[in-house]
Amino acid sequence: MQGDLMGTKKCKGPSVLAGMFLLLLLLFHLSSGYGQQGEAMILDLEGPINPGTAAFLTHGIELAEERAAKLVVVRLDTPGGLASSMRDMVKAIMNSSVPIVVYVSPGGAGAASAGVLVTIAAHVAAMAPGTNIGAAHPVGAGGKEIDKTMSEKVVNDMASYGRGIAKEKGRNAEWVELAVRESVSITAEEALNKHVIDLIATDLDDLMKKLDGREITLQKGKVTLRTKDLAMKYHRPGFRDRILKTISDPNIAYILMMIGLAGLYFELSNPGAIFPGVIGGISLVLAFYAFQTLPVNYAGLLLIALAIIFFIAEIKIASFGLLSVGGIISLTLGSIMLFEDVRVSLRLIAPTIILVGGFFIVVSTLAFRAYRSQPRLGMEGIVGETGRVRKAIDPEGLVFVHGEYWRAVSTDKIEEGEEVEVESVQGLVLRVRRVSGKQR
Repeated sequence: MQGDLMGTKKCKGPSVLAGMFLLLLLLFHLSSGYGQQGEAMILDLEGPINPGTAAFLTHGIELAEERAAKLVVVRLDTPGGLASSMRDMVKAIMNSSVPIVVYVSPGGAGAASAGVLVTIAAHVAAMAPGTNIGAAHPVGAGGKEIDKTMSEKVVNDMASYGRGIAKEKGRNAEWVELAVRESVSITAEEALNKHVIDLIATDLDDLMKKLDGREITLQKGKVTLRTKDLAMKYHRPGFRDRILKTISDPNIAYILMMIGLAGLYFELSNPGAIFPGVIGGISLVLAFYAFQTLPVNYAGLLLIALAIIFFIAEIKIASFGLLSVGGIISLTLGSIMLFEDVRVSLRLIAPTIILVGGFFIVVSTLAFRAYRSQPRLGMEGIVGETGRVRKAIDPEGLVFVHGEYWRAVSTDKIEEGEEVEVESVQGLVLRVRRVSGKQR
């Protein structure tokens, strides 16, 4: 009996500990769930739309879904950007299980070009007073018009894409098509009257009040928003997002690649310099990191690599400038063809080609001259030098050449003090010939 009681007492300790552990887990789960309930995630998107912007938005929506947030508000202010990145953003918004509100703000902000389609793709589209939306006509990099052979195709595709999104969201599809085809732009008040957006809000607090009770449609069905008491949580760009956003600019990626190639060239031509190699390696890694998010044309990349090979070969091979010319042509074509949907600015390409091409031409010219010039050191460097006879040569004597005394031989008898020129070197003996009959 006593033994049984003792056994019972021994079992109580682990049982109590296990129960307390389970209770702590339950409390942790409830507390974490409580922190996630009633949350509205705020994403600020300012500046051009590029792969970095698309990655930040996509990651923010995924995080909101993981945290069971009730709402995602995207505060948008953009002049437009890459069509491919815009499509990624639209897909992320339209397939989100969390309600997405795109809010063009603050006053003075705008949703231009690609920003129009991002705005109309939202479950709720809102604008602040003093903002505008429109001018969605497709243009090339740097704001340049697309060439006529591609313009009609691109415009038709973008117009149908925008019209489809607008119809899906119950918005003014005709106006969206006009924004794409004719670059029309309207104010927030006009957008509300034309049913392009759903509401106008002065700030986030006003937006939350006006969203409360609004019914929207998600993929899982209709949902009524309860936003009155939501806690606003800001999702800030991380270090990776900031880096990606910066280097996703095609011009920045191009500069990084050229710095990387130049750095590696200096390191390979001057082993042990270290600094050029380090900078070149880092720049190339960042450039290739940007290339994985940009529409890279690998034919252009190969042409640029071929240009560098031509420039290096010019130093080793006497092509009389043909390799340098080929390198400049290859570098020019590669720079223009480097990206498929966008182009590096010609204002950047021109000085880069001039600097890089000029540098390699100068270096190759100097290297070729050094290759063709007479050696100045060692035994070969003394051939062709002139000196004075210090001991008569008949057939062997002593001469003073290049600051040194040398044994010398000649087929002629040469008296002391005469000037001689070195014809060749045979071991430690010079073969010379008389230059003049003058004696010193």
